[in-house]
Amino acid sequence: MLRLSGVTKRFGGRTVLNAVSLEVAPGEHVAVLGESGIGKSTLLNVIAGLEPVDAGSIAYDGFEMAALSDDAATRVRRDHFGFVFQAFHLLPHLNAEQNVGLPLLLRGVPAAEIRSRSRMLLGAVGLGGREAAMPRELSGGELQRVAIARALVGQPKLVLADEPTGNLDPDNARQVLEILRGQVKHHGAAGILVTHSEAAAATCDRQYWLSTEGLKPV
Repeated sequence: MLRLSGVTKRFGGRTVLNAVSLEVAPGEHVAVLGESGIGKSTLLNVIAGLEPVDAGSIAYDGFEMAALSDDAATRVRRDHFGFVFQAFHLLPHLNAEQNVGLPLLLRGVPAAEIRSRSRMLLGAVGLGGREAAMPRELSGGELQRVAIARALVGQPKLVLADEPTGNLDPDNARQVLEILRGQVKHHGAAGILVTHSEAAAATCDRQYWLSTEGLKPV
């Protein structure tokens, strides 16, 4: 499903990703651990094609991401990827249900199906009854769960999660990790969880450690 070969990324004179190689098969959920600032979020950004690489290749489902036009890469992200960002990136003028349903709206999914699937995912992350809440009315943990529901509503084939439990208490963190793992397994998706939490990483099939020397199995 996903293959990284010798991926290197530099910012100025600093090498952030050093010849990173990784393969994730359909149905696999892998964790990437590492110290703060080491480049874990950058790794997800280059996988998604949001940032170019300086060397190496990234292949998703058999085709090279760097070879795609901007429009084609955007369509791949929209139709195949699900993102959970640290900063949430919810739209402040949309309520929780509308934020969750936005990926489906962009795909042209009928309104009734968008409503049904959005409400189902909000219920799954413990926010049933909060569909009409605006982002400004939600706590940090609730915003995180809306972002997770939005990432999963389109049943993506590649799930990229950046510290998805960082703003959650232990009970909600456990629930969210179960949902993420269930999505990957049920739909035969590939999942990459970036985290500083060894407990979160332990829910994955494999764990890797990212350092200045590259990516190594734990």
